[in-house]
Amino acid sequence: TDFLIVAWYVPCLASLETLQELCRKENLTCKSIGITNRSLKSYEVEYLCDYKVEEGKAYYLVKWKGWPESSNTWEPRKHLNCPLLIQNFLRDRKEYLSRGREGKAMKVRNHVKTLKPAIADYIVKKAKQRIALQRWKEELNRKKNHRAMILVENTVDLEGPPLDFYYINEYKPAPGINVLNGITTGCECADCPAEKCCPKEAGFILAYNKRKKLKIQPGLPIYECNSYCRCGPDCPNRIVQKGTPYSLCIFRTNNGRGWGVKTLQKIKTNSFVMEYVGEVITSEEAERRGQLYDNQGNTYLFDLDYDSDEFTVDAARYGNVSHFVNHSCDPNLQVFNVFIDNLDLRLPRIALFSTRTIKAGEELTFDYQMKGSIDLTSDSAEGLSPSKKRIRTVCKCGAVCCRGYLN
Repeated sequence: TDFLIVAWYVPCLASLETLQELCRKENLTCKSIGITNRSLKSYEVEYLCDYKVEEGKAYYLVKWKGWPESSNTWEPRKHLNCPLLIQNFLRDRKEYLSRGREGKAMKVRNHVKTLKPAIADYIVKKAKQRIALQRWKEELNRKKNHRAMILVENTVDLEGPPLDFYYINEYKPAPGINVLNGITTGCECADCPAEKCCPKEAGFILAYNKRKKLKIQPGLPIYECNSYCRCGPDCPNRIVQKGTPYSLCIFRTNNGRGWGVKTLQKIKTNSFVMEYVGEVITSEEAERRGQLYDNQGNTYLFDLDYDSDEFTVDAARYGNVSHFVNHSCDPNLQVFNVFIDNLDLRLPRIALFSTRTIKAGEELTFDYQMKGSIDLTSDSAEGLSPSKKRIRTVCKCGAVCCRGYLN
C-alpha cells in the first residue's frame, strides 16, 4: 500500500530565548538558534547589555550566546575577552548620546554608577539588530547563485531585515504561467559570434563588444547563447546568465527612502550589473496588487511589455538584490530585455546595465518609469507600475531633474 505523506509547515510562536532554554533542558542542539555541542557546555559572549561602575570596578551585563536573557550575568571587565563587542557597546552608547543629547550617560544609585535605562535599552536593540543583519547577510549569500558577495549595513536606525521577503535567483512563475518555453536548439558556433549565432538567428546584432560591454542602443533586445548552444561558459555572448559580477551592499538610506543598494566595486560604463527578478503574474493580478502597494507607498511591479502587456514581475515578496534598488530621475542603471533559454516575447528577462562609470560606494538606481529601456514622462509612462494613474508617490531621489513623483 502506498501512503501519501503531507508535510505541514506552521510558524513557531515561541521566542528565541524560550527555544534556547528548551534545547538546554533536553540537551538538544539546534544550529539555527545558536545551540551547538560547544555552546551546550560553554559560555560565549553574544553581546553586552549594560554597564556599571561599583567600588571603582567596571562591570558589563553579559548576554551569553545560546542562553536565554534570564541567564544574563554581571561580569568584571577583566573577565571579558571580547574587544569587538566592547567596541560595539561603546560606539552604540556614544551614538545614542550624540543623537539624543541626553547629557551625562551615568547616574549614581546607592553609590553605584549605572547607565540610564533608555541608553541600555538602545544598546541591546542595536546588538540584536546587528546579529539579525549578520544572519540575513549569511542567508542571502547562501541563496545567491553568483560569486560576488552581498553585504548588509544599517547605521541609520533600528530597522532589521524585512520580515516578508524571500531571496530568489530567477523568475518565480504564478500557477499556470510557463517561463521556460520556446528553446529547442542553440547555435553551432565553435567561436561566437559567427554568421548563425543566436542574435543573428533572431534578426538582431550581438549585444556585446570584445570587452563584454554593451554596444547596442536602448530599446533593442539582447539574445544570449543558451543551454543548447555548442559554445562553452567563456563564450562572450554569455553575460546576464552568469549573474552579477560585483559585490553589492544593501544599506539603509538616511533620507527616508528605506533600503538601497550600493556597489562596493567600480563599475565601468555599459556593464551588466544585476537582473530584476520576482513573481511572474498576470497584468490583471498586477492591477489588483498595485492598488494595495500604492496605499503602502511601495513600488515593486515591473510590466513585461516588450511585445505585449500580458505579464508583470512582482518583486515585493520574492526577489533578489534588485528588490532594494531605489528610483532616480537621473539613474545610473538602464533596463534591457534579455532572451536566453526562453524566446517567448511576452516573457523577457530584465537586465540592468550601467549608463556611466559608477564609483565604489555609490548608490545604484534606475528609473521606475522606464518602458523596456526608453525613458518616458510621468504623463505617458506604462513601464514600472504603479504608472497607471492611481495614488501618486512623492519622489525623494534628489536629482536636479527630479519629476517630483515616482509615477
